[in-house]
Amino acid sequence: MKAAYTGQIKVRFADTDANGHTYFGSYLVLADEVVSEYLEQVGWDAGPDGDFLTFTANANIDFVGECLAWDILDVSCSFTRLGNSSCTLEFEMLNTTTNEIATRGSFVYVFVDKETRKSRSIPQQVRDSIIAAQPELAG
Repeated sequence: MKAAYTGQIKVRFADTDANGHTYFGSYLVLADEVVSEYLEQVGWDAGPDGDFLTFTANANIDFVGECLAWDILDVSCSFTRLGNSSCTLEFEMLNTTTNEIATRGSFVYVFVDKETRKSRSIPQQVRDSIIAAQPELAG
């Protein structure tokens, strides 16, 4: 994966299950933490005064390798699709302890009007910020 952004996060003991490895649902939370850093970097901030919200319409993850408490993950992410009212961001997690891919996945975000909760176009300033960070999406 060609990453537009990579951040690190540590698997906490609380992220593990009774088997001692990372609980499947925790991977999405860990990925979301780093993805949120990238969203902030590209200026994606509805804020309390904004006129839009975003809903995560789909979250997908494929387990590839095991992670344990205290493992450090490099989470790489990039937008792979910009539609009219939705976009897809893919991520990959590398376990730096084992140097093996742990997971691959994606989030699909839908932009909605804050008042009506109906689908709306991606705000131009958000679209422009994403394209500035990832010019390959301009086409």
